[in-house]
Amino acid sequence: MEKLSFVIPCYRSEHTIGAVVDEIVETVTAHGGYDYEIILVNDNSPDNVMDVIAALAQKNSHVRGLELSRNFGQHSAIMAGFTYLTGDIVVCLDDDGQTPANEMFRLIDRLDEFDLVFAEYKSKQHSGFRNFGSKVNDLMARWLLSKPKKLKIMSYFACKRYVVDEVLRYENPYPYMSGLLLRATKRVCNVEIDHRERAEGSSGYSFKKLMLLWINGFTSFSVKPLRFATFIGFITAIVGFLYGVYVIINKLFNPLAPMGWSSTMAVLLFVGGMIMLMLGMVGEYVGRIYLSINRAPQFVIRRRVGFEDEKHGK
Repeated sequence: MEKLSFVIPCYRSEHTIGAVVDEIVETVTAHGGYDYEIILVNDNSPDNVMDVIAALAQKNSHVRGLELSRNFGQHSAIMAGFTYLTGDIVVCLDDDGQTPANEMFRLIDRLDEFDLVFAEYKSKQHSGFRNFGSKVNDLMARWLLSKPKKLKIMSYFACKRYVVDEVLRYENPYPYMSGLLLRATKRVCNVEIDHRERAEGSSGYSFKKLMLLWINGFTSFSVKPLRFATFIGFITAIVGFLYGVYVIINKLFNPLAPMGWSSTMAVLLFVGGMIMLMLGMVGEYVGRIYLSINRAPQFVIRRRVGFEDEKHGK
């Protein structure tokens, strides 16, 4: 009998995670033919979600909980869950009930043909800000990760165990799940499902967190930003050289032509800004190398519930 492993990062979801777990249990039980486990990862949530997770684990032996020592972010929380799972098929979904667990087998059934299946929503029930962030993330994935244009990457997905094993080979800090998954396999597809409205609260992704996610995606799996910086530097140098030639020729043919202080300052500010931008980009890469050399952790497990044996986080 194959085993399903469900990994759910939890943040500010003490009032919703219980319903999500109940729906998973009901769906798997009604379908039959599978063993299962549910791994709930508390990403240092400020509410009492860990108490809820502990109660769920005590009530159902298939439920297990992990509590991180601080807020490492959704992708690191998923990596923590991946480290502890034991199933043959892995399903990731959200803790707020917006990703319908009762439609999980529409994703799982496609694993006969594909290795990784993402949900695709008919209409997303997110805020305008969150939808904008998703579009930016999609454009970034297409440029940096060579993601197919029609493929939609969502937090609700199912994959085979070997994909997770390949993802876990990444041991550096700041994992970027989209890049890790697409690096593991190209046998990917979408399955259209409904997207529910949020039952309670708001998205945990603030503008700051979205910016950090984009920067993480930019610098984790591609050197294209550095090549782009080189290209911009080259173009800026050419423009500066041509402008210099223009100033000299203009002065030769028109000795009375005034030397423009404003235009000179504009060019200096532009070039200086571009230099600082490119240095910052290079610094981001160097900083990540430094953190990797110092083995900064992806996550740290503070507490575990529902596990029989002891195992330490990465």
